[in-house]
Amino acid sequence: MSPSISWQENQTQHTALWHSENGAKPPKNILVVDDSLTADEALKLAHEGTGLLWQGDYHNARQLLQAMTRRLNKKALKKKEKNSAHKNIRDIFNLYRLSQAQRAKLLSMVLVRIDPGFELALRRAPNIQQACEQVYAHTTTFVISLRELLGVIGAFEWRKNGVPIAETGGSIYPFYGVFSPVRGEYLKLVKEAPLPVPCKTAFDIGTGTGVLSIILAKRGVQHIIATDMQERAIECARFNIGQSGCQTQITLEHCAFFPEGKADLIVCNPPWLPAKASSSLEQAVYDPDSAMLKGFLQGLCGHLNENGQGWLIISDLAEHLGLRTRKELLDWISEANLRVLERYDIKPQHAKTADTTDPLHVARMAEITSLWCLVKGG
Repeated sequence: MSPSISWQENQTQHTALWHSENGAKPPKNILVVDDSLTADEALKLAHEGTGLLWQGDYHNARQLLQAMTRRLNKKALKKKEKNSAHKNIRDIFNLYRLSQAQRAKLLSMVLVRIDPGFELALRRAPNIQQACEQVYAHTTTFVISLRELLGVIGAFEWRKNGVPIAETGGSIYPFYGVFSPVRGEYLKLVKEAPLPVPCKTAFDIGTGTGVLSIILAKRGVQHIIATDMQERAIECARFNIGQSGCQTQITLEHCAFFPEGKADLIVCNPPWLPAKASSSLEQAVYDPDSAMLKGFLQGLCGHLNENGQGWLIISDLAEHLGLRTRKELLDWISEANLRVLERYDIKPQHAKTADTTDPLHVARMAEITSLWCLVKGG
């Protein structure tokens, strides 16, 4: 059952459902605010744990959130300069994650009310019906953070317009809560690495948008089973596979790891960093205790055909951050009765590699993305 949220307005008590995609609890204290609220006042109230239910102009609410963000970023930059001289990279990472979580919590204190039919009752508000229909199932009034709503609207635009992916010969349409394949270097590795011989069947573990399955289908793999534990990811992959014209080659299964049977090729692009995710989107980046990585390696041998290969697509950023060692990864591979046949490496090209203000810049500059080609040991 969804929690509720209450506030006082015009001497009347109001109650509505509370919704948070990240499972955040509703603020205990709610204050109705409008365009007269300054960013400094908003941050002070947010620090005190007060939710700010916006009743002013929609565009002014966005500007308020941007002003709050600038102030928090400026404070974070000062902390970064102070900490970087005294901390090792792992400590810097942990402080960075803590800072990001605190920042997200504060910015999420700006709230908006969504009325039945997904109406946003604010001046100059956009039509959010289509965007909300793809995420929410509520039929009554509910309250969410403005930050979440902006994410839903942004995801709707990505889903509507698509992300051009050269390796598929078309576009991928990410759904809200499903990680977008914006890191093109790992797609290039999957497109160019030599396929095992024979390679008639493949499994794609944790398919997400379905992009890796589509690349393999375009390369001529005849039958692919793509799995994911998230229902939204299955829906997203189904849509993208249909758009690609590869639906006769790819079957989807809603499960955590491997489907029944064996395959000539099994691919997996698990979350790259062994840390706790603080949002649904971060589950594609953070893997507590490397659970998915270990699960893939431990189950791989039993699902490979003779002469089959497992492709592990992963970055070594965790090693540069002191979160995992290369020896640990190699030990997990060996313990799973696997051996490394080949490894294909590529340097990331994303914007953060050039961002010297990023607290993790040194680690990102050293990062390598690899496709580990694994076969049965012996």
